[in-house]
This record gives sequence, C-alpha cells and structure tokens, in this order.
Amino acid sequence: MIPFFKISERIEVASQKALKLCEEQFNYINHVTEFNQLKVQKAFIDNGVSESHFNSSTGYGYNDRGRDTLDKVWAQVFGTEDAIVRHNFTCGTHTLATALFGVLRPGNKMLCVTGTPYDTIHSVIGISGEGMGSLKDFQIEYEQVPLKNDRLDYDAIEKSVDSSVTMVYIQRSRGYELRPSLSVEEIERVCEISKKKNPNVIVMVDNCYGEFTEKREPGEVGADLIAGSLIKNAGGGIASTGGYIAGKKELVEKCAYRLTTPGLGKEVGATLGHNRELYMGLFFAPHTVGEALKSSVFISALFESFGYKVTPRYHEIRHDIVQSLGLENEESLVAFCQGIQSGSPIDSFVSPVPWDMPGYDSKVVMAAGAFTLGSSIELSADAPIREPFYAWIQGGLNFHSAKICALLAAQQMEDKGLLK
Repeated sequence: MIPFFKISERIEVASQKALKLCEEQFNYINHVTEFNQLKVQKAFIDNGVSESHFNSSTGYGYNDRGRDTLDKVWAQVFGTEDAIVRHNFTCGTHTLATALFGVLRPGNKMLCVTGTPYDTIHSVIGISGEGMGSLKDFQIEYEQVPLKNDRLDYDAIEKSVDSSVTMVYIQRSRGYELRPSLSVEEIERVCEISKKKNPNVIVMVDNCYGEFTEKREPGEVGADLIAGSLIKNAGGGIASTGGYIAGKKELVEKCAYRLTTPGLGKEVGATLGHNRELYMGLFFAPHTVGEALKSSVFISALFESFGYKVTPRYHEIRHDIVQSLGLENEESLVAFCQGIQSGSPIDSFVSPVPWDMPGYDSKVVMAAGAFTLGSSIELSADAPIREPFYAWIQGGLNFHSAKICALLAAQQMEDKGLLK
C-alpha cells in the first residue's frame, strides 16, 4: 500500500510491475551517474575550489575568483578549452542566441542538421518573428537538413556541408518532436562528416536536457561550441537561473563579447552571491540527472503497461531526460498534467489549463510545481494542444517524489474515466 496518497489497487499493481521492468535500466543509470559524479568531483579538486570562491562581487565584478574558477571547472567537466557560466543568462534560448549572435556574422550560413529546431529558437533564427532582430535580419542565411525516418540523414548532411557553411547546428534533444534524442556517438559522426567537408566549419550543439546522461559530452567528440540552461540538467536543481556556453577559447570569448560588450567579455559581470548555488548545482547535477532518468524510465514502463505509446521505451538507452507519452486526446492530456501537478511540492492546489504561452504556435498545458519557476530538471509535464496529443515529461529531483506524481497522474485519468 502507498501511504499518504489514495491510489487504486489497479495502479498500485501496475506500479510494482513497472518497477521490476526498470531494474536493468536503473542499474545502467547508476553506473553512468557514478562515472559523471567522479568526473565532476575531480574537476573541483583539480581547480582547488574553496570557500573563498563562494564570495559575492558587485559592480563591475572585476577579478571575481569564484566566477573565473567556475568557468575552468566547467570547461574541464565538459571537455572544452573554455567556458562562460553566468546567472544572468535568462534561459536556454537566451544562452543559445548569445552563442549564435556571438560567432555568426552577416553573410554567414547556419545549417541545422536535425530538422526544424525547437519552437522558441525560431524567432532567433528568423524562421518566424520578422523584424525582431533575428539572424535573418542581420543577413545570416539559414538552411536545414530534414530528418530521414526521424533519424539523422548522414548522406544529406555530407552533401549539404560545403565551404559556404559557417556553422553546423545540432539540437541534441527532441524538443516537441517524436524523433529520438541524439547520442554523443551520433554527434561525433556529424562532427567528423562536417570537418571533413569543411575544416573551418563551427559545429555547435544545443546541449539542453542532455548533460550527464552519458559518460561523454559533445565537447569531447569534436563539437566546437555547446550551450545549455542551468535550470535544466547542468544546474542540478539548485541553480535558480542561468546558462553556460563551453567550447573553443576563441569562440567562447566572442560569445562573452556578445553577452557583455566587445573588449570586456568575461572580465566583467558581478556574481551577486550566486556563485555558491552554481558550484553546488554542478556538483549535484550528475546525481540529479540520474534521478530524472529513473523517473522517465518508470513513467515509460508504467504507461506502456496501460497501453499508451511511449518514446523512448523503458528498456532503451537514453540520451536526454525527456519522456514522450502519447495520450491520444486533449482530455487525457490535460488530466495527466493535472495529476502531475497535484503531487508537486509547490502549487499542488493549482489545476493546469491550456494557455497561449509566449514562443509557441499553439496553446500549451504545463504542469510544473517547482521550487524554481520553469525548471525542467524538476518534474514537469507540458504539451502543445495539437495532434497527436503527446505529453513531454522531464525531470524529477528525486525518483520517489516523481514516482508518486506519475501514479497520481494515472489516478486522475482513472477518476475521470480516461485511463485505458
């Protein structure tokens, strides 16, 4: 019996069966988590992190030892020459935009090789939002290579990369798509193909949702620039805001000039007391990502047992923390999100409803009872209200809290006569 919450016997039995199915994947996730935890711990030790690095700076932030050392720790962990980790990146999209505008110039060409990218980046590129100051407005050309059967089309990528391409752009996670997220091995192959066709090309990876899900990161296999959000994997559920850019030193410097101003770059930027949480967030990130992965595996096994389509399936190796769940209609989609919300530690009394969320082309329903607003490493479930009515679930600060939320989501659907 599950204490504290009312769960039907049918769902309890399904939960126990799902846990049995998850055992092999849980063991694999524990193995990857330990490897990444040791990698992070070694970087802290090698860079001599101390209490003094948590001190706050104000004003210009000159000579902030904590800020500068965190960049070094980050670069070591992610296998790059340099990094810029800042609390004043407002979100993942802002971080990606800073990197894109930092290294691309008028007349350059950006080639996305993972099909159409995530919705919120469209107005940055110029796919939508004409006149908003997009890359397109600055005469930066954009092309994309469609996916082939939801996978990378290596032949088409090889044909598309030539001397005219300045940047090959890779979105690691699936976004609101049903295609599989990319493995680091797949990213490595794109890097090899791209560099062979054009040695000067910049390979950039949107690393959001993918950090610490494998033993290697894209920066270790040939990516020149990677970027992500600190309220997703890399902040460990502790960072309350921020983002990071890591890669080749000259490219990171250009990005820093974009974030602050040319000539100043990484030398300025007060930390305002955020250093401690950024260090702690990175330290906790491998473990927290492991808990999020276990949460996704369990949700996949549970809802597959009820007859729903899931991707990835519970036994598949994962390359990001996102779980897609096909709920077949709007009513089930909303009920699922309401069930997730009802078990959340924050705002459990709120009932999510579809709304016009900025940056999306259709109404979105979102369950997110998080300590940090919008945090995707904490358990959340969101979905655009459009066919085929899939929910995208990510996060879980710890498996046990995420597990009960999943059971309450099933219970909410059962109570409304919607659970298959």
